[in-house]
Amino acid sequence: MKLLMLKKIDLRFSVFSAIIMLAVCSRLIPHPANFSPLAAIALFGAAYFSSKRYALCIPLLATWLSDLYINNVVYKSYYPNFTWFYEGSIWTYLSYVLIGIWGIFVFKSISVKRIFAGALGATTIFYLVSNLGCMQTAASIPSFKELWQVYVDAFPYLTASMLGDLCYSVMIFGCYHVMEHQFPILSKE
Repeated sequence: MKLLMLKKIDLRFSVFSAIIMLAVCSRLIPHPANFSPLAAIALFGAAYFSSKRYALCIPLLATWLSDLYINNVVYKSYYPNFTWFYEGSIWTYLSYVLIGIWGIFVFKSISVKRIFAGALGATTIFYLVSNLGCMQTAASIPSFKELWQVYVDAFPYLTASMLGDLCYSVMIFGCYHVMEHQFPILSKE
């Protein structure tokens, strides 16, 4: 009985990780700026990994690995040397950690309403944190007016970010929901 339980946990972990990696690979498909699976991945990890450490670390690791590929292969001409982290990446990764923490609180149970709330909250977190990071290169402490202008300038990207978060959340959570019904061994019980 215990061996069956461990196999079930390993299978679920593997399926969760595979879904995350497939979603990350979708970053290589041409898409509008900020239309990304990354917030949905952080939410999915928070909802389904039983270990909160895995819930935060695996989506973050998947994001970083895809960034390594994108920065050093796809955008190689923009970076003269191998790029481990791009300028400002700390703010992007911080936003995904915060989105994961948000997801841990939102997904006590999973429902369509919670998926939409999670995605909209993720969009808000990413918008606030990543744009705050734009001020890191300022020579002095920015004024409220300068900070406000950063958020105003970033506002056009908010729609694509929200649509990406909603679409990918529905796709990832929906895909797993269908798999759970097709393969009952994936269910928690």
